[in-house]
This record gives sequence, C-alpha cells and structure tokens, in this order.
Amino acid sequence: MPTNAKPTALVTGVSSGIGRAIAESLLQEGWQVHGLDIALGQFDSADYTHWRVDLTDAMALSQVLDDILGSVTPMALVHAAGVLRVGALGHLQQADGALMWQLHVDAAVQLANRVLPAMHRRQQGKMVMVGSRVSRGMAGRSQYAASKAALVSLARSWAAESASQGVTVNVVSPAATDTPMLKDPARANTMPRLPPLGRLIRADEVASLVLYLLGPQAAGITGQDIAICGGSSVQA
Repeated sequence: MPTNAKPTALVTGVSSGIGRAIAESLLQEGWQVHGLDIALGQFDSADYTHWRVDLTDAMALSQVLDDILGSVTPMALVHAAGVLRVGALGHLQQADGALMWQLHVDAAVQLANRVLPAMHRRQQGKMVMVGSRVSRGMAGRSQYAASKAALVSLARSWAAESASQGVTVNVVSPAATDTPMLKDPARANTMPRLPPLGRLIRADEVASLVLYLLGPQAAGITGQDIAICGGSSVQA
C-alpha cells in the first residue's frame, strides 16, 4: 500500500448506534470505510462505501466480501452489528436466540475467516468486536448474553492465532448504551439498568475506545475484553 494511501476499515452495523458512531469517527480520522448493514447507512463523505447486506445471510455476505477483498485488504475490521431480544425462562424463543447467534457470532466468524488471513499475509491489521457487559450473565438476557460471551472466546482464540502475524483482536464491551436499540419494541417493559455513573454510556465513548484499539499505540493489546461500564465493575 502506498505510504500516502488512506487506511481502509470494514465496519458492520453502520446505520445507527455504536456502528454509526465508529464509522463517523473513522471517516473524521481520514479512513476509507466500507459499511455493511441491512439498512442504508448515509454519510457525507466520498470515503464511504455502503454495502446493503443481511449479515445473517451467509451467501449474501460471502458475495460482498468477495467484492471488497477483490480490491482491498482492510487495515481494520469492526463487527458492531447487533440486536437484542429478551426473555425469561419459560418464555425463551428459539428464533430469537438463532437471530442473535447468527448476527453476533456466525457473522463474526465469517468475517474473520475471510479478513484475518488476508491481514496475516500483510503482517498488519486489527479486529474489534462490540460485545456487552451482559456477557457475564443477566436475568432475562440469557440468549443475548450467550451470544456476546461467545465473542470473547472467539477474540481470545483468534488473537492467539494472529499475534505472531502482527494482527490484534479485541472486544469492547459497553454497559447500557444510549442507542436506538433501547427503543426497540422487542424489548418493551425492560428498561436498561443505569450504571453507578448515573447515565447511559454514549455511542461516541465506545467509538473512541475502538479507534484507540485500531491505532498504532494499541499494538500491544490483543485478546482482551475491555469494558466501558460506567462504574459497574466496581459496584459493591
């Protein structure tokens, strides 16, 4: 890659919330961004390319990756797409669990399986997945928690395979974040639990940490699950 070329990032879930904040921050920092989302992501930048794709459709995602990787190897891969379905024991829905697993885990596996080996060959690259503090377990969130916990195990495993290749893999796990997901009708009557900080985490705060992990100053950080918890981790 020419020394004056802009670095390229592939980001999922860019239409709103954390994914959008990450894409906006990358564009502001001079990156070229390929955004993947089933909804349209609109950014006022010539450096943004949108790929409208259902990330739970393996064949459709494979075609998009063929198109992207045919012309560029991303310097960064960020999997921020997410969905929340809630349910207590006795009311768990298999379809809800399958949707969350396909979007959070299966899509991450497909993305990493294609992009990380390309980064290995170049001996450079970074992957960040957006997890959740809920991955440690929470009443009424068992299926969501399981899918987010899986990301941590994947990141640690991929980090072990990638460290000697100059590639890092990490997870950023925010507490309840002020995004449109909180207004999803599918989570009616389940208000988020405020951390000791007394407010929801902001999407731009999550984006700032992701950008740090994608930068050269974070080259020694890999295989980690880093929480943005608003004090929840130290709550008695």
